[in-house]
Amino acid sequence: MTGCDQVFRNNAEPFTERRDVQFNDWEVPPDFLPMNLHVVGLGDSLTQGVGDELKKGGYFERVASDLTEWEGISFVETENLAKRGRRSDQLVKQLEEPEIQASIKDADLIFMTIGGNDIMKVLKANLFKLKTEPFYKELDGYEKRLNEIFGTVRALNPDAPIVMSGLYNPMLIITDEVKEFETIITDWNQAIETTVALDGNSCFVPVKDLFEENANVVYHTDFFHPNAQGYDLMEERYLKYLEACGMPEILQGELDR
Repeated sequence: MTGCDQVFRNNAEPFTERRDVQFNDWEVPPDFLPMNLHVVGLGDSLTQGVGDELKKGGYFERVASDLTEWEGISFVETENLAKRGRRSDQLVKQLEEPEIQASIKDADLIFMTIGGNDIMKVLKANLFKLKTEPFYKELDGYEKRLNEIFGTVRALNPDAPIVMSGLYNPMLIITDEVKEFETIITDWNQAIETTVALDGNSCFVPVKDLFEENANVVYHTDFFHPNAQGYDLMEERYLKYLEACGMPEILQGELDR
């Protein structure tokens, strides 16, 4: 027995030393668990969708529906707080309402159009004596109010991207002789684009070229708002610029917070 035991011990291989298994860090992809997106609309009739004879909610509901096709987003809840005729001074006051502030705080993405009615107010007051001075005087106030709007929204919600389109020239549908108005619209759009750029978490969407003539039949019968075809063009433009602004990646990061 002693001899057998000795043979067994001599032939046995030594135990290998136990090593701890190490696992590399693994991050959960942002789109691993599809999330719901809360999209809020602010501003005037363009975001409200006035003139859309197909009742599809203008560009706002069209684009919001398209977002469900992005990776990481399974459902989009929309809340449209925009209203026909609203000017920038009226939006400033609306943002003081507790219910509106609660919606903005809960937003993952904000769409906004504002400024068209500011221009129309000046246009109607000076229709028979059009001069550039009143429009630039109003532009000074508009820039201040726009900065106030962005500041209020950011105080309530520093993370949600703001997507804001520029303005288009409503006079071209009536006459092509008011070339000065083109310069006015360009300068107002520059003010919007600058404000958006300074925010650092927003996206500017130019739309002026979409409505430069009536040949495309993109105007509603009131000669101011787009019809369904016009909103289709806006939808395409918005999706293009949302991609260019890196919005899919931004939203995935926000939703994973």
